Amino acid sequence: MNTGTEPLQPADDATLWQRLAPRIGAVHLRQRLGIEGEHEHHVFGGPGRTFFHPENWYSLHGMMRLALRATLLYRLGQRNALKIRVRHHTLALPELPAALDGMTLLQISDPHLDMHPELPAALATAVASLDYDLCVLTGDYRYRTFGPLDGVLSGMQTLRVALKGRVYGILGNHDSIRIVPACEDMGIQMLLNEHTAIEHRGATLHLAGIDDPHYFRTDNLQRSHHDLAPDQVSILLAHSPEIYRQAAHSGFSAMLCGHTHGGQICLPGGYGLYYNARCPRRLCHGPWQHQQMIGYTSSGAGSSIIDVRFNCPPEVVLHRLSRS
Repeated sequence: MNTGTEPLQPADDATLWQRLAPRIGAVHLRQRLGIEGEHEHHVFGGPGRTFFHPENWYSLHGMMRLALRATLLYRLGQRNALKIRVRHHTLALPELPAALDGMTLLQISDPHLDMHPELPAALATAVASLDYDLCVLTGDYRYRTFGPLDGVLSGMQTLRVALKGRVYGILGNHDSIRIVPACEDMGIQMLLNEHTAIEHRGATLHLAGIDDPHYFRTDNLQRSHHDLAPDQVSILLAHSPEIYRQAAHSGFSAMLCGHTHGGQICLPGGYGLYYNARCPRRLCHGPWQHQQMIGYTSSGAGSSIIDVRFNCPPEVVLHRLSRS
């Protein structure tokens, strides 16, 4: 496992086909590589939204920065974006085996590690002293939806050194599948429409992860839930809450996601002005429930578009599993 200072490189096609194709299938890999190559310069949004989407309209980014500087709020927003809070949340699962009661998962979502040079170290500091049983990363490690990957892999190494024990991750709509081999070489097991059984105190927790459902739409819930019995406790990692309805009816006990940044720039009280997810607003921030499945949408550890936050602090989340 490489978690040191030796730089890791994104994978070339030959490495991807050798390491991932037997595992995730040739069709999935072709889709990911094809879409990344065809639309790398576009924001990963829905049909007809690519040019006018805020993430793709780069002149708008500059205008927003100028406006914030004119009101003397820009530096304040930048400082807010580096004040990462630890949020505590209980995942209440009545069917949870007694041995898993109290098990704690650390969730880190949307760090966009190469956006601000101080963020990887700030995030590493925020999590270094936390107590948890395993860590899950729910996507969007790169700032832009295109471009170099060296910066994000360097940031991932800084973060990985600060994380304890087992770490699992999924890809978001900003991420390239080319980072998967490097992430796994540093000890982050990526779940690409896959699930794994985690043994804890003699009981089993099933953790599943799907590929990005927001833009790439290479998610496969059937494959990620394959062979799981209805009475088994299973937690789904999905980058965006948009897949909530399908996930609930697939039989997952809980779902952890991100993508929305909680609004990032909000009115007092945390009311988001804009959420970049095609789902009800109640699913875009914090805890929620749909049918029998409970969920949590993290407001994220990083920032998108511009590196500021207002009335919406960045967060990492400690999820404590509970039978009550």
